[in-house]
Amino acid sequence: MINPEHNQYLVSNYAPPPLEIISGKGSYLWDSKGSKFLDFTSGIAVTNIGHTNSHWVDSVKKQINELVHCSNLFSIPQQVKLAKRIVEKIGPGKMLFCNSGAEANEALIKFSRLVGNKTTENNRFKLLVAENGFHGRTMGALSATSSPKYRMGFEPLLEGFEFAPLNNIEAFKSKIDKQTIGIMVESIQGEGGIRVASDEFLLGIEELCKENGLLLLLDEVQAGIGRTGEFLGYQKSGITPDAIAIAKGLGSGFPIGGIWLAEKWGNIFQPGSHGTTFGGSPLACSAANAVLDIIENENLVDSAKEKGSVFAKGLMNLKNNYPNHIDEIRGRGLMLAMVMKAPPTSLIENMRDLGLLVVGAAENVIRFLPPLTVSESEMNDALRITEAALQKLCQKPIK
Repeated sequence: MINPEHNQYLVSNYAPPPLEIISGKGSYLWDSKGSKFLDFTSGIAVTNIGHTNSHWVDSVKKQINELVHCSNLFSIPQQVKLAKRIVEKIGPGKMLFCNSGAEANEALIKFSRLVGNKTTENNRFKLLVAENGFHGRTMGALSATSSPKYRMGFEPLLEGFEFAPLNNIEAFKSKIDKQTIGIMVESIQGEGGIRVASDEFLLGIEELCKENGLLLLLDEVQAGIGRTGEFLGYQKSGITPDAIAIAKGLGSGFPIGGIWLAEKWGNIFQPGSHGTTFGGSPLACSAANAVLDIIENENLVDSAKEKGSVFAKGLMNLKNNYPNHIDEIRGRGLMLAMVMKAPPTSLIENMRDLGLLVVGAAENVIRFLPPLTVSESEMNDALRITEAALQKLCQKPIK
């Protein structure tokens, strides 16, 4: 039962909640009625190491007892350690920490404006962004998001963004003009329906950026921290960006985000040019360091690739069994989508009723975002529940 005071005291910017969640462990959540759910939302690609991982919990508890916050007026050892670890996984450069993916993308946008104002003569400030992408709900990040669903009612938005179709190099090339400063894309569009930027496309926009003196910016907020079978989703392509936004899975539930800046741009932000009260706090960085410990010690990046391949095959079997309902399976690693031929609301409800939590996305998509620690038996259970939910939807006997 949902607390009757929920609607009385909370703004209704979210749909009415179907459950009241009170606890979690590993790949599972429990609601206030005691019902158990297999969680293939992971808080929307956040709890990559599962719920209440013991090492993560111990690290956070230890840090709470030592120091929670002191501000970036002082050097924070946990922040330095985390920055070094991330830089070693990406390449030479520097980190700037913040609190969320939207803030990280805002910092990317500010970075592009700073470069345009400091290093060019033609008032270069425009970013080319992929259609169907999603970069956050702050005014800058929202301006970089093309979907009317998110923009409606908040105009006028920030100027300086042009949109072109994902995986269409010629369309991006045609939009470049004297005011263009860079290209900003997701390696896999999350909210946009798990649409994968092809290696050819990413290599192509890297070449466009080199030819035209543009910045290459990557939003890895949802596709990052091991989820795709690489530490960051773009790394499969072999490109070298100028800056990258990360968040979500980095804290596995504790809010933290950040941007990596290539070595060339490591000193572009000078004192007073950008800041954050809470970003990169001792507590947030301790949580993130614990996440990296677990990812490294349990080899979760390679594991996500292997598990994702197995789970994708299971979803393909369902597509073959239900061709009138399932249009496509797409994604990579443990960032997968089942694209339906009709709105999936009823199917998502059926899955929830049977004990599996998933999350929708644009264009009739159901996202499967299990923790990277998910077991083979849990993946089998998820496939079994999904098929049972499909059977309930269409009254088709299970083969």
